Amino acid sequence: MPSSQPLESRHIPRRAVLGAGAMGISLAFASLRSWAAQDSGAEALLRKGGVVAAFRHSLAPGTFDPPGFRLGDCSTQRNLSEDGRAQARAVGAWFKQRQLQPDKVLSSPWCRCVDSATLAFGTAETWPALGSPRGSPETTSADHLRELRTALTAATSKAGRFEVWFTHMFVLSDLANTNTSSGEALILRADRSGKTEVLARLAVSA
Repeated sequence: MPSSQPLESRHIPRRAVLGAGAMGISLAFASLRSWAAQDSGAEALLRKGGVVAAFRHSLAPGTFDPPGFRLGDCSTQRNLSEDGRAQARAVGAWFKQRQLQPDKVLSSPWCRCVDSATLAFGTAETWPALGSPRGSPETTSADHLRELRTALTAATSKAGRFEVWFTHMFVLSDLANTNTSSGEALILRADRSGKTEVLARLAVSA
């Protein structure tokens, strides 16, 4: 049964309050250390090369494209929000500050991916294999997955160089068997058998 004693008159041990505060500060520092380690790990892998930074496009409200969607007509598609555009610019700034220059920037033809790529890097080459799956179920076609794995294997062989791809949640899930947040990158390489390996994650805050 809930106590009817006024909150301000209840006795809360000072040690408990201090302990809770210390725990909150400790968790905050742990989170900062985790982000720093994530950035550092991704940066080291990109410098070494032989990897692909595969980004899910930046923030775009909604989940699916609206009825009447047409490829090549951005007015019929889900597009980046202002927060998404800021997120994409922050990605570009992260790479620029570290003097990390991709060998190639490839994008899904969908406007939210092209915009994410161009806001971050200025230009991008569109590649249908990175496009969002259409129809039901939302799975990437076998042909496109083959193309992606072949390209990843080729990128893996290029020491000292890396590529950046901009694509969709479903494509990354099918390629790497993991979930991603908007604007997050997976640092990928292919193993000797051609299987996709996730080496690190990179999430740049705007």
